[in-house]
Amino acid sequence: MKRGNETTRAYFDFLDLHLAKIVSGEVTEMLTLNEIASALFVSHTHLTDTVQQTMGNHPCHFYDLKIVEQAKEMMLQTDRSIADIAKILTYDPSNFSKFFKKFTGQTPGKFRKLHRK
Repeated sequence: MKRGNETTRAYFDFLDLHLAKIVSGEVTEMLTLNEIASALFVSHTHLTDTVQQTMGNHPCHFYDLKIVEQAKEMMLQTDRSIADIAKILTYDPSNFSKFFKKFTGQTPGKFRKLHRK
């Protein structure tokens, strides 16, 4: 496997683990991209360039997508309020609604209503 692909895979694996720790309450702050790069023993620039080259978008784009996917999962599989989900994911509830809508085209409430059985 090419080194760039290894770095990209390590980044995605790290994001999954970090979000799991956020949801469990083990960690209460989202890490910055610079902190993630340090944890992966690469520079911020190297991580950004590598993910951009291998995946076609900035690492922050994928970080945001992972947060949205986690939020969707929590909205559909728990009875937690959207405000609680936003707080768990370290967002202010009003900012979270804007963030979520930017990626899905729907507010969190509308998403939950349309997709929950």
